[in-house]
Amino acid sequence: MKFMKLGSRPDTFYTAEAVRSVSSEVSSDLIIQVKGSRYLLHKFPLLSKCLRLQKLCSESPDSPQHQIVQLPDFPGGVEAFELCAKFCYGITITLSPYNIVAARCATEYLQMTEDVEKGNLIYKLEVFFNSCILHGWKDSIVALQTTKALPLWSEDLAITSRCIDAVASKVLNNPSKVSLSHSHSRRVRDDVSCNGTESLRHKSSSKGWWAEDLAELSIDLYWRTMIAIKSSGKIPSNLIGDALKIYASRWLPNITRNGHVKKQTSSDSDTSSSDSAGEITSKHRLLLESIVSLLPAEKGAVSCSFLLKLLKASNILNASSSSKMELATRVGLQLEEATVNDLLIPSLSHTSETLYDVELVMNILEQFMAQGQSPPTSPPRSRLAFERRRSRSAENINLEFQESRRSSSASHSSKLKVAKLVDRYLQEVARDVNFPLSKFIALAEIIPVFARHDHDDLYRAIDIYLKAHPELNKSERKRLCRILDCKKLSMEACMHAAQNELLPLRVVVQVLFFEQTRAAAAGGKVTDLPSNIKELLTTHGIDPSKYAAPLSSTTSIQAEDNWSVSGFKSPKSRSSTLRMKLAEEDDLDENDLARNGIGRNSKFKSFCAIPTQPKKMLSKLWSTNRSANEKNN
Repeated sequence: MKFMKLGSRPDTFYTAEAVRSVSSEVSSDLIIQVKGSRYLLHKFPLLSKCLRLQKLCSESPDSPQHQIVQLPDFPGGVEAFELCAKFCYGITITLSPYNIVAARCATEYLQMTEDVEKGNLIYKLEVFFNSCILHGWKDSIVALQTTKALPLWSEDLAITSRCIDAVASKVLNNPSKVSLSHSHSRRVRDDVSCNGTESLRHKSSSKGWWAEDLAELSIDLYWRTMIAIKSSGKIPSNLIGDALKIYASRWLPNITRNGHVKKQTSSDSDTSSSDSAGEITSKHRLLLESIVSLLPAEKGAVSCSFLLKLLKASNILNASSSSKMELATRVGLQLEEATVNDLLIPSLSHTSETLYDVELVMNILEQFMAQGQSPPTSPPRSRLAFERRRSRSAENINLEFQESRRSSSASHSSKLKVAKLVDRYLQEVARDVNFPLSKFIALAEIIPVFARHDHDDLYRAIDIYLKAHPELNKSERKRLCRILDCKKLSMEACMHAAQNELLPLRVVVQVLFFEQTRAAAAGGKVTDLPSNIKELLTTHGIDPSKYAAPLSSTTSIQAEDNWSVSGFKSPKSRSSTLRMKLAEEDDLDENDLARNGIGRNSKFKSFCAIPTQPKKMLSKLWSTNRSANEKNN
């Protein structure tokens, strides 16, 4: 920390508190009032260095006792005024990064220039600021932080811009030329903004030593500093991403999984206790949107988990739609890295009663599938208060990101991972009693057919949805199960589906067909289906010859929600399930029955009217399964 002392004359300066004890022998002919403090001073040494006081004294009439000068808008307050006055009277003053900005603004207000007197205070402050303060890493940051108290004065005197340039140049130059960050010796926070579940202990490195020190800046100053660093193109995008993650951890509120905001301690927040909840939310919203605008355009510069945490926070803080869309687009570029918990974004919309924001996840999936295509023109971002000072490089960030999106495309393996992710996500949101069927189907159908090698996870999601929504009618259950491909179910899933009373008849018949085919294939010989099964499949518009190939599966189902294999091998249980399905003739959808003609409808009714027909059909089916199993044993 740099300090400088000026002046060596005896103390002839009196503060407001000393006025009461000043001897009557000491004469004074000027009273200066700075805000709530009054000072009895001698004119000559003060006015000889301050041109503004000369003008004010010449304009105000002399009073019988003391001439009074009012300075209500003095920059820096009484501390800055006392520092300038002490210099005028030759009293030693101490300058540091903490008071240099206020002192410089005060001297500009008093017009303590070289034209008034050689070696005046403005000149000395400028020499100290340029030769000492701007050469130190911590000194530059401290001085930059103090400009927040006097933003307009600091901007006009180019103090802010000089501090930002000094900080950025030290980040870009060899770190060995400046002292290491003071954060290396202090304890690092372990909690995480926007979630509170993942450790964010920052590993100090020779390249990223600056990130935690910059995290102490207010968002306006941090934004401008990061723009200066990014515009050079010398810092890798992953280091920029790490720095943004540290800053978000420092300033964004901690948000739990259920969408509640944890209160920050007084040491972690820059908001006063008098701030209303609305003002605090507005500050956090501005901060989050600023972080989003700083995200590097390169794919993978920040983790998908961090992007989704920002997206959760944007939902809770009601950030701008453009920020949400930009985050959704970025998440879509690396969605294969996400987890189900990352995608469980609480829904805070007044128009939706669902627990989670499924629409947002659908937007993310659409962005994932749209990789490699030219994106539409993004809506204009709402301009922040400080964007009037944005550099040209910042304005090009969105164009760079769009180019990055066009140059990337989702690989086949990525789509397989995302398909699994979506099916497991569906299992979570299916438990929501307010989750509409149309959204469930739309979300499941976003995934292309080839991306699902097996449908076990999808069947599990359907089963959960049927249990959570018992009010679904026959037609709605059919719509739901049309997204399921029974050929891609494992043996365990087929065993569960064969006696699942919530499934439509069509699905149960398909499951029985493919299970019989699998059993025959396991015995080394694919036998033909019984004629009654063929007739029932044909009645429902299913071509039996279409699925004659044996079925291979390596997927197993987790043993939850009664997914036990024991008890499902009994022909008795399966035949009772199918008989129950056949008894649902009155519940069948007439449109489905008549889809292939009146003759088929009549044929199916006559088929179901024969009470012994299902028994004969099932006896042949189970005998075939048993013979195949015995052969294997």
